[in-house]
Amino acid sequence: MFDPVGDRLGKVRDVVIVYRSTASPRVIGLVIEIPGRRQVFMSIGRVTSIRSGQVLTTGLINVRRFQPRPGEVRVLAELLGRRVEFSDGTGTAVVEDVAIEPDRRGEWNVGQLFLRRPKTSASPFAKGPTTFAAWNEVQEKRAPGESQSAEQLVASYSELRAADLATTLLDLPQQRMIEVAEELPDGRLADALEEMPEDEQMHILDGLGDERAADILDQMEPDDAADLLAQLPAPRLEQLLELMEPEEAEDVRTLLRYEPDTAGGLMTTDPIILSADATVAEGLALIRRHELHPALAAAVFVTLPPFETPTGRLLGAVHFQRMLRYPPHERLGAIVDEAMEPVSVTASATETARLLASYDLVSLPVVDAAHRLVGVVTIDDVLDYLLPDDWRTHDHADASTEGAR
Repeated sequence: MFDPVGDRLGKVRDVVIVYRSTASPRVIGLVIEIPGRRQVFMSIGRVTSIRSGQVLTTGLINVRRFQPRPGEVRVLAELLGRRVEFSDGTGTAVVEDVAIEPDRRGEWNVGQLFLRRPKTSASPFAKGPTTFAAWNEVQEKRAPGESQSAEQLVASYSELRAADLATTLLDLPQQRMIEVAEELPDGRLADALEEMPEDEQMHILDGLGDERAADILDQMEPDDAADLLAQLPAPRLEQLLELMEPEEAEDVRTLLRYEPDTAGGLMTTDPIILSADATVAEGLALIRRHELHPALAAAVFVTLPPFETPTGRLLGAVHFQRMLRYPPHERLGAIVDEAMEPVSVTASATETARLLASYDLVSLPVVDAAHRLVGVVTIDDVLDYLLPDDWRTHDHADASTEGAR
């Protein structure tokens, strides 16, 4: 979305419509994502042009966070995936896309619907035929207890980063949020849950069956999974741990033994660990993995065997910048930073944050009484702890700039 002089204002995330009894739904506005991942409402009357790939406006934006009113329906969030029945009795279909178009008075309305009929082949890879229909040629149909398909909505979210996906899910109606969560791949949903407040995590977890919930917990970082499970009643906590993969469950059980306001409660249990005889090339190969969190990729930790937490005695760390200064065949034991002081597993979160800040670190090794490496606290772990509970959803806009819709 651009203003009259061509400056980018934000990105269109949805279209808001209202139903009418004798005509197709009328478009009343757009949901716009502006900087700060805030979604706001833009009245369709302030839109001067809609073209391929861009929307032009008068430049006036009401920065109050969008909250749908009764009777308002969001096309992407709520209309896609709905089942409709053809008025001529030829069967049912699912809404996969919606066209909007202006009438002679300049008002925007829902035009054609892009629909997919039920598949006619038993093959799991087959899809039903598609067709177009005007709004007055179909009527919505939903059987009691039938959930709305979220396949198209999930596909539209494919490019979103985890934090943006979490924000988008939280903006959906509660039931729709669960429907979308059920169709998201395990890894994507796990990433999104890690970016949500704990009460919303709990709500989604409660809406999933125990088997699926355990699969999602397996995909989450152990410290995030432990924080979530710690909010559950003991019987369900133990039930989910039993359903998780044994190795993942063991990491979570380890973290649950520590108080949440200690280094042990904040740490993650799977840093990069190598022996002193490993080479710079091996260290760089490990931190190059795309699935690795950037803070965990900042350093390789060198220990005596065993090389899984809890390890043998911690010898030190090698930061990735230091590895870049040495030839690939150099032994890590020869360039280890022995001056980095680890933090005790029982150290307070405040002390851990002070050490990270004092030495400009993004990660800090955590050791037990025997100086064995048991985990790593990263800067994002500490920030999550220090920031207010509602930091993910808190509205920081100046109230003086906000007006009523």
